[in-house]
Amino acid sequence: MSQQPANAGDPRILFLIPFFGNWPFWFAFFLESCRHNPTIDWLLFTDCPIPEDAPGNVRFVPMTFAEYCDLVSERLGIDFHPAQPYKLCDIKPALGAVHEDQLAGYDFWAFGDIDVIYGNLRGYFTAERLAAKDLFATHSRRISGHLCLLRNTERMRQAFRLIPDWQRRYEDPKHYALDEGAFSRLFIRHKNWPEALRRFAGRFNDWSRRSEFIEAHSTFTLLEDGRRLIPERWYWRKGRLTNNLQGDQELPYLHFLVWKKERWASQSPEDLLGPPGLPRQEAWVVSAEGWRPMPAEGGAP
Repeated sequence: MSQQPANAGDPRILFLIPFFGNWPFWFAFFLESCRHNPTIDWLLFTDCPIPEDAPGNVRFVPMTFAEYCDLVSERLGIDFHPAQPYKLCDIKPALGAVHEDQLAGYDFWAFGDIDVIYGNLRGYFTAERLAAKDLFATHSRRISGHLCLLRNTERMRQAFRLIPDWQRRYEDPKHYALDEGAFSRLFIRHKNWPEALRRFAGRFNDWSRRSEFIEAHSTFTLLEDGRRLIPERWYWRKGRLTNNLQGDQELPYLHFLVWKKERWASQSPEDLLGPPGLPRQEAWVVSAEGWRPMPAEGGAP
């Protein structure tokens, strides 16, 4: 796995992602977006077949779901044996502790999902930005379970232990959404208060002072009046990600939760994936209709 940053001063980042079951049909596009972030690394724990053409900065650790649950139980000192992999969302904040042995040499670790397409992550998480805080969420009022960066320190690796009653809630097979709920509240309280009041209250919370909660428009565009606008099209070109609502503004990643649950559910993967070989093309468009080649003229940056 590559650990050479683009510049000598750039912090090293490792994504920790356990995933069990079957790779989603869009997985080749996910991998291609990782390939265009060559100075960031991904480590996936999985029982899925290892892709032969995966980029060098994405490494896979083959294991069964039961073996992974045994590992979590051992590392956290709990009985973690849920029936469904979806429960893994609850332990995302603890992945730094579970996989501390994999984090040597890294400045930050991240948890996230694979229903995303990355843009230029280094362009967003610059060295200057990362120097200022210990946690980076891409929503304004809560932790973003699909992408969150944490500094690789003992304090941040163990922060999950401050979740009230965390042992029982981890052992309970019920999904509590602890990553975006209870864990968020350690860093950002009174999320429904006006931003000015939240910022003032945060001055008295050390966890808040060392965290960043900024809307990155990864799933929708959040307007000042609270309305959500979902872009109709996202454009990916050589690792640069934009959409039809925000012009030339580059976005760190696209999280296609809405399309996955609604528009794509009634369509076949063959219809959604576009022509063969499209993931390795230099540009494509993502929309409710799936993936398509970038138009030759107009409609894209």
